[in-house]
Amino acid sequence: MHRYRFVLTRPLQFLPVIFGISIITFILVRLIPGDPARNLLGARATPSAIAKIRAQYGLDEPMWQQYFYFLKNLADGEMGKSILYKIDVLKLIATRVEPTIALVLSSVVLAVLIAVPMAALAARNSGKAPDHIVRVVSTFGIGFPPFWLGLMLMILFSVKLDVLPVSGYGATFGDKLAHLILPSLTVALSLSTVLVRSLRATMIESLKSDVATAARARGMPERIVFWRHVVPNSLVPTINLLAVNIGWLIGGTVVVESVFALPGMGQLLVRAIFSRDYMVVQGVAMVFACATVLVNFIADIVTVAVDPRVKL
Repeated sequence: MHRYRFVLTRPLQFLPVIFGISIITFILVRLIPGDPARNLLGARATPSAIAKIRAQYGLDEPMWQQYFYFLKNLADGEMGKSILYKIDVLKLIATRVEPTIALVLSSVVLAVLIAVPMAALAARNSGKAPDHIVRVVSTFGIGFPPFWLGLMLMILFSVKLDVLPVSGYGATFGDKLAHLILPSLTVALSLSTVLVRSLRATMIESLKSDVATAARARGMPERIVFWRHVVPNSLVPTINLLAVNIGWLIGGTVVVESVFALPGMGQLLVRAIFSRDYMVVQGVAMVFACATVLVNFIADIVTVAVDPRVKL
């Protein structure tokens, strides 16, 4: 059990990270041009009305005092009140969590289902035509921005073929699943190009490992050697790669949610930025930061559990 000792100490190391992220988020949000009060009341708002709104939300206080209130709200389990939506930020975020979690999880599953067969095809045919094709496709795939890929998929499957919904989220489970297909596929195609290149290199290395050589010496067919020994050993680095790319994945969901009008935290963040809703921007950014830290922590636990040689 000493291999899992880091589980007790690692959360303490995350506290300075979260604190630093809170400072950076607070400062960057305040650097967004525009006045939230004027944006809320409109261009014809009187100075007295603007001053009243600023005083109501503490925007007339010094920066250090606003940050102190922000930390105090976090300590109390709150994130302030939205200027635009007029409700607590935490309650507002809670209503948007489900679509984002569903999008992230389905995108990761689809990315793995796409990446593993492609990497296996390339690794088992290293230096041959299938390997070259997979490498070319993955290289070109890295250059496709998610918003462009999402629009192309939307035009093909929603406009031309009319088999999938264009946007929204739906009410029933079946509707939600149908609305998630295109957004999840958009993120998965972008993420899988990164996974394929890493998996291919790891699989080729594992094919030459002592474990694979010993399995062949025992008379195991090459197919059994590959799927029983090579693939499991190659998935460990992929777990770490997924954890490292979780920040990119969250950024991708923000863009994709806006393209497909998914009512998740990404779309909420974009609208809050345009409306200068400081509290919502800070709250969503902190949730994304905590989610990134948590995913990396879980990835470390999974890595140690899967590979006994790893010690953290």
